[in-house]
Order: sequence, then structure tokens, then C-alpha cells
Amino acid sequence: MDRLWEEIQYVKGVGPQRSRDLHRLGVENVFDLLWLIPRAYFNRSRIDPIASLPLDVPVNIRGRVINTSQNRTGRGFHIFKAAVEDQSGVIVATWFNQPYLGNVIKTGQDIFLSGKVKDSYRIKELHVSEYEIMAGGDLDINVLPIYPLTGSLNQKILRKTLHGVLEQYLSHYPELLRPQIRNQLGFIGIDQAFQNIHFPENTEAYLKAKKRLAFEELLLFRLLLNKEKSWLELNQQYIIHQEKTELVNQVRQKLDFALTSAQEKVLLEIFRDMESAQVMNRLLQGDVGSGKTVVAALAMAKAVGSGYQSTLMAPTEILAEQHYNYLQRFFAETDIVIARLTGGISPGEKKLVLEAVSSGEINIVVGTHALIQEEVKFNNLGLVIIDEQHRFGVRQRALLSQKGQSPDVLVMTATPIPRTLALTVYGDLDISIINEMPPGRKPVKTRYLPRSYRQRAYDFARQQLIAGAQVYVICPLVEESEKQDLLDAVSLYEELSTTVYPNFRVGLLHGRMKSTEKEYIMQAFKGGQIQVLVATTVIEVGVDVSNATVIIIEHAERFGLSQLHQLRGRVGRGLRQSYCLLLGEARTNEAIRRFKAMEDSKDGFELANEDLNIRGPGDFWGVKQHGLDELKVASLIRDGDLIELSAKVAQMVEPELLESNLLSSYIANKFKKNQEIARN
Repeated sequence: MDRLWEEIQYVKGVGPQRSRDLHRLGVENVFDLLWLIPRAYFNRSRIDPIASLPLDVPVNIRGRVINTSQNRTGRGFHIFKAAVEDQSGVIVATWFNQPYLGNVIKTGQDIFLSGKVKDSYRIKELHVSEYEIMAGGDLDINVLPIYPLTGSLNQKILRKTLHGVLEQYLSHYPELLRPQIRNQLGFIGIDQAFQNIHFPENTEAYLKAKKRLAFEELLLFRLLLNKEKSWLELNQQYIIHQEKTELVNQVRQKLDFALTSAQEKVLLEIFRDMESAQVMNRLLQGDVGSGKTVVAALAMAKAVGSGYQSTLMAPTEILAEQHYNYLQRFFAETDIVIARLTGGISPGEKKLVLEAVSSGEINIVVGTHALIQEEVKFNNLGLVIIDEQHRFGVRQRALLSQKGQSPDVLVMTATPIPRTLALTVYGDLDISIINEMPPGRKPVKTRYLPRSYRQRAYDFARQQLIAGAQVYVICPLVEESEKQDLLDAVSLYEELSTTVYPNFRVGLLHGRMKSTEKEYIMQAFKGGQIQVLVATTVIEVGVDVSNATVIIIEHAERFGLSQLHQLRGRVGRGLRQSYCLLLGEARTNEAIRRFKAMEDSKDGFELANEDLNIRGPGDFWGVKQHGLDELKVASLIRDGDLIELSAKVAQMVEPELLESNLLSSYIANKFKKNQEIARN
């Protein structure tokens, strides 16, 4: 088994130079090389005759290069062409912006090409996606893998190396699944899976291999999360919150609204965790406006009523300030002391807050990243709340938790997470969901408008302003960009304040402003002194102005679905009908899908699933910081059933295997980037 961890340079045919190149691909040992999954395949058993190639569908040809040429277009694009013939005819193969090919592809070579045929001025050309120069010594295999390359590596080297590794080392890769479980689930053995992912016998064998290795990745990731959760439960001390006062009942009785049944349900789950002999690690999900903040405030009341301090960390000063103001009102007429700790407070105020937090005089601290600085020391921290969790890394969450002796942790997000993603990214957390909106809220009416309708959007907003409402206008940029023709917030502010809305007070808010300026503008907007607020996405989360009924989003095509939904959540927070106008250019299918989804759906979870389908997991928030970009085969979009299955099967792995160094080594090698865990 130890042979899997042999350094790659000692594998036959590798050596020091190729070893350095393989390291650039993340391959350090035999285990890594087995997981170097091909990015594509050449199927040499299916060759299309040149004379009958169809347009716009993938084709494979094999022929002889009869001449080559290269030139540069007026716009600077480099084009390399090779005329290739087989027994049926000739076609010109074309590559774009690859000038080095002039030194690689030569007349007389036997070449294999994949790509699509295009009609270029009534002449057929093959736009090449993959190519292979055929030569003696190639493996006698019909389906050849195509690997990522770097440095001195080429496909022939990697294929021969992998072929040898599969023969010499694959028997040392043990099977995680017992035969009866494997048979029950319909999975092939791990040895067959690796063999057929690298050198597939046929399409069916490849698909079975892909499914098994996708499951293997997800199972290993799930086991990693389970091991971390078990470690925390076994090694951490814990706090049992037992109320010594009537603080929770006292503040509940003063609420001027009744909690929804969904809020009551998650509050019961949180209180049960806080009263248990285990550390709470819970994720609270809730759509914009669903009432997460009051649940968090009641959890804080329970912590403080039990004799502990509580802290809330938010990603921006604006959101931290809003939480601070809300908690001040929530705990009004009690003796609870609340303070804020952000980068914008004065040195003198900061010194006083730090001393009072350390002595225990302050019960609740609200802040930004400033809370995780080393100088911040709590007297008796019992509850940590992190708002908009995806804005913080795993390490930051851990640093705040370490400010106390194993405090309970509640992380919140208003960005709904698809179930499959939540199961994978937050497998170390228990999940609570507020899936019910407070009564009386009207769904926000959303409409996409081409930018040619921009004036109509502003005219509509003017009618709302005349009726006494307020308006947001969102820009993607702070200042004008020379490279992009985008309307920026500063220019738009000048236009709206002088030309479009000269009779209303217009304000400007963006992330580059000083904290005092941002606070002043936000308070003026909340107080109604500013009627139109031009802002960047600094107001994406948390800002709550019930009198705002219109949000106009400029260049809406530049935002993802989840971000558009978050921005839309800034309106519709009162009892009046609210509107979201998306100004943009739907020039791509992706943009059209996003705008249609925004018009058709108000459900954040539904939109999050669509966002994941459109953008993919690599761009969906929070994924890369969790190491999920290391998944080589599994897809968070396609393999939802395997994600849920891996969670179940992880509970069936033998205890002796769970405790083995072997499994620890597998996990450490498979998810190298994901080893920044809570206890570190």
C-alpha cells in the first residue's frame, strides 16, 4: 500500500525533469498520477472520411499533411493551416492563435484530428480542437487519453507512464467499498474504474468508470468532513447554555410581530444545540427578508442570559452597523451592553471597547474582520454568529471561534444554497432553513428591460418617488473604466442628481468611501433625507430600508443570478408593492436564462439551483475556498444523486478503516488544498 505514496520521479520513465513538470500539474506521487484524469479522448476506431464530413458536429479524421501555411489577420489573430488528405479527399485544418505549431506540424506527417467542420466562404475547413501526430511506438489502443500538459511532457510520454503505473501499482490501491455494498449500488471495482478512465475499452466501460470515480471522490470528501466533525466532538470542550435570567422571554414579549412557524422551528433547533453537551456548528439558511436576524438576536439573548458573551461578525461595515443598530433596538430597556468593533472606529473608542470586552463589561460585540485580530480577547465567549458565511474563509471562522473555550457557532447566509452543494460544502455543519416569509410581504415584480428603455425605467421610478417612496440604482463599477464601456456609479450619480432627478436628493455609496461617509449616507437614506441612492454592490446584503420600493440594476447582464436575487432583496421589505428593473443587454443565452429566471421566480433556492446550472460550481460562491475545485471527476451539478448517496455510504464504512492511516493518507492526498481545517 505504501507504494502509492512513492515519489513520482522514481516511477519508471519519469526522472527528475519530468517529475518537476508533473509537480506543476499537482502530481507528486503515484496516487496523484492515478488521479490525473484525461481531459478528452481520441477514438481511433471511428474515423470519418474527409469527403463526407458534415458541418458543425464533432468529427475525427486521419490523414497525411500535404502542406502548411500561417498568417496574421488585420486584427492581430494568428492562423495556422494544414492541408490534410486521406483516400477520399482533402480538407484544410485550421488552428487559431497557436503560432508554435509551425515548428510542430510538418508536411508528410501522419496526423489524427478532432474538431468541427465550418463553412468558410463556401470552403469547408476543420476547426481543430485536438490533434495527434502519429508515429511509431504508439500504444496499440483504439481509445487514447488526452492529458493536460506542461513543460517537456507530451501525450506519448504520459500515456506510456500511465500504462506502466496501472500495471505495476493499481493492485496496491485498496477498495473502500465492501463487495456486497458495491454490488448493491451497481458500482464496478476501483481497479476497473482507474483502468477504464485512462484507457476505456468502450463507451459503457468509460461511463461506469466515471461514475465510480466520481462517487469515490465524493465519498472521500464526505469522510474528511465526518472525521473533522468527530474530532471536534471528541476533543473540544463544550458550553451548556442554561439561562439564569428571563432575558429571552423579556425581549420576545416586546416584539411587535409573531415569529413564523419556520422561525420557531429553527429557533428550537438552535436552542436545543446550545443546551446540549456538544459544540453547536449550525448553518442557518434563509431567503432575503425571511427573518434570520431576529432568530440570531434571540440566540444571543439565550447566550447572554446564560452568563456568556456573544459576538456577530459581518463582511462589511455597512452590514455590521446595521446589525449593531438592530440589536440596540432589540435589547432596548434591558441592561445588555452592546458594542461595535470595525476598522472605521477611532483608536480611542477601539481601546475602550477592547478593554471592556476583555473584562466582560460588554455582553455583545458586533464587528467585521476586526474581530479576529489577535488583540481582541473575550472574557467568556459563549456564542459566535457569522453573517453571510460565504464572504469568509474557513480559517476566519476558526479564528473567531478560538476567541473562546469552544463557543457554539451559528453561521448564517441569505444566499440560498442548492441542497447538493450544501451537503458537500457544509457537511461539517447541521443545517436549519427558514423557508417561510413573514406575512404581509408582497413579491417583488421583476422585469428585464433593454438599455434602450433606460429612460422609461427612470420615469417609472420618478412616479414612485412622487408617491413618497425611495429608489436604489445599482452600478457594477465605482469609477469609469477605460477598457469597458460601462456606466459607473460616480458618473451616474452626477447624471441623476443634475439631469434626471434634479428635484430629489440623490446620494452616492460605494466601497471606497470612508466609514464615516458610508454611515452618514446610509443613515440619511434610511431616514428619508436621501430619496435616490446610487450604489455599487456594497449594499448587496443586509441593508434594510422598508420605504424603498424600486431597485434599478444597470448592466444587469454582468451579475450572477444569486447576486441579482440578493440585490432585489433590498426592496420589498415593507408592505407596499416593490419593483426590480434589470437594465442590460441579453446578448448571450446565459444572460437570457438569468433574466427569464429572475422574472419568473422569486424563490431563492430555485434561483440558486439555476445559477449553479448556468455558471457551474467553479464560479458559484464559496466553492473554491472549500477545496471542491480539486474534484477531478465528480460534478456538483450532474452528480446530485451521488452526493446524497456518498453521505449515506460514509456511515457504512468499517470503523477500523475510518481510523486507519491509510484513509487519512488518501484524504490528505486527494484534497491537499482542503487541509486548512477548523482545529488549525
